[in-house]
Amino acid sequence: MSLPLPQTVRGDSASERLRTLGLELPVLAGNAYYVHHRAVGSSIHISGQLPYKDGELLGQGVVGRDVELETAKDLARHAALNCLAAAVRAVGDLDRVRIVQMLVFVASASDFGLQSQVANAASELLIEVLGENGRHARTAIGVAGLPLNTPVEIQMICTAV
Repeated sequence: MSLPLPQTVRGDSASERLRTLGLELPVLAGNAYYVHHRAVGSSIHISGQLPYKDGELLGQGVVGRDVELETAKDLARHAALNCLAAAVRAVGDLDRVRIVQMLVFVASASDFGLQSQVANAASELLIEVLGENGRHARTAIGVAGLPLNTPVEIQMICTAV
């Protein structure tokens, strides 16, 4: 049985597709302790991004206990959007971003077990916006806790095309 694949949203460019979804890339706040991205050869390593929007953390708690699955999916999409913002800082244009690998951390109850569904929301956003350049290798894991008690953190490796 094959599963339906997420589809790219209509639009000539990744930026247009992002706008069609009603989204825009956020401005990432600076940090004295780390950078949002680091290029090593042709790979661009994106630091773990939390679900911030306009400088505000959008949620706190443990998925499967304090946070519902649908809320966690929305938070994962916001974290992925922040990763895209860091990638664009690195390569200069959203149409030049290709996602290689995504690592999704989900602060979850020990019996939750649906971390991959949380990660699917972020994967779907990447494919909707970037098309084939958004398809990636992925790991989704449950953890006991994350910074600032956030439910989701996403780290990526990408490259410029």
